[in-house]
Amino acid sequence: MSEQQGALARLRAVQRRLEEHAAAGLPPGLTDPDPEGTERWEAGQVWAHLAEFPAYWLGQIRHILERRTSGEPEPIAFGRTKTDPGRIAAIERDRHDDPAALLQRVTDGIRATATQLDALPADAWGARGLHPTRGVMRPAQILERFIVAHLEEHADQLDQLRGG
Repeated sequence: MSEQQGALARLRAVQRRLEEHAAAGLPPGLTDPDPEGTERWEAGQVWAHLAEFPAYWLGQIRHILERRTSGEPEPIAFGRTKTDPGRIAAIERDRHDDPAALLQRVTDGIRATATQLDALPADAWGARGLHPTRGVMRPAQILERFIVAHLEEHADQLDQLRGG
């Protein structure tokens, strides 16, 4: 199985986990701190973040590739940090929305990610972006860290809130 096929399989698996959580409703309590951080969230905040970040990071990969195509020298600046006002606003805005509606946005983001990344030409995977804290990253690394592993981490938080 290729690295890309493995990532797609993990995306499908995490989507199934999230479907189960959405069907069960919002559990009470606060998450443990996020990896490499101190944020503790209620389930609604987790769902709000899950709904917004896959599309954001897919857009960042597209941004790198578009800038590269236009001739911008690499590495191309991309991304955000946890203190980004847009990230914080989206979490606050959507934290009380129905998990099923937020799941649909997550599912749409996963589907778009799988479709668009599967269609990338081989040379696109060699593009280099420059994240403000993580440094130089290629599209496969962005996919892994900011979409696949990130979805899994937040599914783990929902598992923890549900007592699993």
